[in-house]
Amino acid sequence: MEGGNPISYPLKLIDYISPPRGFKMVELAQNYHELEKCTEDILSVIKPTEDDRNKRLHAIQEIVNSIYLVSSLGDAAVKPFGSFVSNLYAKSGDLDVSVELPNKYGFPTSKEKKQDVLRELMIALQREGVARDVNFIPTARVPILQYVSNRFGISCDISIDNYTGRIKSKVLYWISTIDERFGDMVLLVKEWAKAQNINDPKNGTLNSYSLCLLVLFHFQTCKPAILPPLKEIFDVDIPEGETNWTFLAFNEKNLDKMCVENIAKFRRKDTGQRNQSSLSHLLATFFEKPFTAIF
Repeated sequence: MEGGNPISYPLKLIDYISPPRGFKMVELAQNYHELEKCTEDILSVIKPTEDDRNKRLHAIQEIVNSIYLVSSLGDAAVKPFGSFVSNLYAKSGDLDVSVELPNKYGFPTSKEKKQDVLRELMIALQREGVARDVNFIPTARVPILQYVSNRFGISCDISIDNYTGRIKSKVLYWISTIDERFGDMVLLVKEWAKAQNINDPKNGTLNSYSLCLLVLFHFQTCKPAILPPLKEIFDVDIPEGETNWTFLAFNEKNLDKMCVENIAKFRRKDTGQRNQSSLSHLLATFFEKPFTAIF
């Protein structure tokens, strides 16, 4: 459910984001006024409102309430992550949630344990009438439970102890606070990728985190650069695969403190000319950049 639900666009917008003219934005690079109007129209459709945010908060509470019904999960915590936490989500975006299990001795949670917990939670969600369109994927590298909230219509993806996902989300959140154009660009590129059917890792295409990194690279390599190298904001390796329990000692409060301090340093030393490029110019050059690098 990486790509989320389809958005209904005004007819004129379809030409700019859907096949067979998916690169129409590049063709419009010389007409930034028209492209700027197009990006504004798309963002007006896909950017979430306060009501969209509240629906996600209510969907999280539904999970919390369901966990209370599972005796073995009494002390578990529900932690959202992904685009909702990084504030890079669209109206149609999924809600990623990690159920954090009590871990008194710090041992990694086995895959079998994660599967059992998700299975119990799935039963509770269905029994309470919370979930429809349920899809439990126990054999995935990261076992996941997917469903749609009956009441709020939000697509939810639940995993267990997804600490790495939570840290990545917080890092992207802090990056997005440096320049508001980053968040808008991420939304536009995600929507473009969804329209091109290349935002579904299950089918071998890009996940949303990868698309965020592409936008981050673009903003780091503009002239002048809009964003600094990532290591200047968060200089800690984020482990992949099995949880690195030494890394867990680096908690989210430490992360927030590090990012705030490093962003302040970046702003103090960023005394040169600020990049004033419009969103339309940044979007057009985003698609031109791979071809410039090749040729």
